Amino acid sequence: MAKKQKEYKMKEPWNWNKELKLLPGYIMLILWVLLTVVMIGWIFAASFSTGREIYKGDLFKFASGIHFENYITAWKAQNVSLFFLNSLFYATISCVCIILISAPAAYVLSRYTFLGNKTIKTGFIMAMSVPAIMVVLPLFSLTSSGVLSKVPGRLILIVLYICMNIPFTTTFLLNFFGTLSKTYEEAAAMDGCSPMKTFWIIMLPLAQPGIITVSIFNFLAVWNEYFMSLIFASEEKYRSVGVGLFTLINGLKQNGELGALFAAVIIVFLPTFLIYIFLSEKIIAGVTGGGIKG
Repeated sequence: MAKKQKEYKMKEPWNWNKELKLLPGYIMLILWVLLTVVMIGWIFAASFSTGREIYKGDLFKFASGIHFENYITAWKAQNVSLFFLNSLFYATISCVCIILISAPAAYVLSRYTFLGNKTIKTGFIMAMSVPAIMVVLPLFSLTSSGVLSKVPGRLILIVLYICMNIPFTTTFLLNFFGTLSKTYEEAAAMDGCSPMKTFWIIMLPLAQPGIITVSIFNFLAVWNEYFMSLIFASEEKYRSVGVGLFTLINGLKQNGELGALFAAVIIVFLPTFLIYIFLSEKIIAGVTGGGIKG
């Protein structure tokens, strides 16, 4: 039996010249982190304070106590719950449909050679460069002229979110499926597995890191989207968190409920913050990882 050799990692000596060259970058990074922490901390403290404390700047003293009712006011009285659930619905449905369309397309384009393969790939890349306004304005003219007036705004938004994110998702998964070894498909074919069954049972689970990563990107894109929701979600019951939060600002300012306003900001910000905190490793693994090259 071969003896296992222990590998010792050599610790690089401290290079002052190299570190001094990176010092400006370290300073900028530290300042950026401090600024971000202070801003988030200020908003978080304001969400538990009263309007008078916010105007005076006595946020961190909590002289009148911690006001959890700000979150109740924002969630119930100001319809943040409705906007939150709308965005969650849009993001979830869109992400599922995008993967169901883009994953098979990326697999076929990356694993099979046929007439028009390169043209379709180029088309997806070109579609990524098309500004959203070039698509939205013609659709808006159709809805305002009566052609699509009977179509619910919620359905239009979901279709737009799906179509706008398919080019990026397909291009992202193209590279990922391209790194998977062909031995998986050869072994499946020897066992009598059809190409479609091979994709759903074997290849799709192998692409899980890439699918999770691109789904996170798509979820954040739909969650933070504002422009299309502003145009097509004309009724309050269809509005997403971006448009809903914008409409709340003026109303809460006039009522003097600044604490509830910042509580609404925290509620809207919380899902994206948690995704970055708990799924950052999966994002990095999906971007830098891949299958076994064959």
